[in-house]
Amino acid sequence: MFRGGLKIVSIHPTAVISPKAELASDVEIGPYAILGDHVKLGPGCRVHHHVTLTGHTTVGEGNTFYPGAIIGTPPQDLKYHGETTFLEIGSGNTFREYVTVNVGTELGGGVTRIGNGNLVMASCHIAHDCVIEDNTILANLATLGGHVRVEANAVFGGLVGVHHFVTIGRYAFLGGMSRIVQDIPPFMMVEGNPARVRSLNLIGLKRKGFSEERIEAIKFAFRKLYRDQCLMSQAIEALESSDSYTDDVKYLVQFIRNSDRGRFGRALEADRKT
Repeated sequence: MFRGGLKIVSIHPTAVISPKAELASDVEIGPYAILGDHVKLGPGCRVHHHVTLTGHTTVGEGNTFYPGAIIGTPPQDLKYHGETTFLEIGSGNTFREYVTVNVGTELGGGVTRIGNGNLVMASCHIAHDCVIEDNTILANLATLGGHVRVEANAVFGGLVGVHHFVTIGRYAFLGGMSRIVQDIPPFMMVEGNPARVRSLNLIGLKRKGFSEERIEAIKFAFRKLYRDQCLMSQAIEALESSDSYTDDVKYLVQFIRNSDRGRFGRALEADRKT
């Protein structure tokens, strides 16, 4: 079968595909899948049975959608009244069974964005206007409220609930069943209800190939920020004047400052137009 001049490897006869959908080469569409009018599906994507792709959804190369995933549906936001908003998905992502992802809202910028190489495990939910960067892992039943930002290489345990407008720093690890109500600093392991910083995500950093020198600098910063008996502002001043003020530590410090100044996280909710 051909669509848009390119050969489609496999479309099951029970799949319901809008003639307006744009399908690239080498895609596979399973039984009873549904693709709506404004769906654009990149090369090498695989859509398993009973998947729904709808809304103004653009999907890059090599993504896999497992049975029951529902992608591109309207926001679960009472302020949404049918405006045209979007979902943009990069390449190499895996969406396991019954994952749900919503398009954006006009007030939130209009776009939900998911980067590259992410693993979204069964029954996770990614709400409107979220931004997921690259190479993150969301374990089963992780739930992101609207406007959440997840930076690259963050890892979520199962059943984590994230309040809307929260930012998760890169290489952070969120322990299972944690309640996330404020920004999570990069490189840290957090857990609890509500979650708080418990330790450095040492295993995660080693798995990502951080050198001993990089890790030692981040360790020093962790001790100053979360173990020394001093104010956070004093700890930051000490880090800025130390020999361990590497690019990683500078990023950590800037993240904390942005959170304190309301440039990240729930403080943004107060600035939203109603």
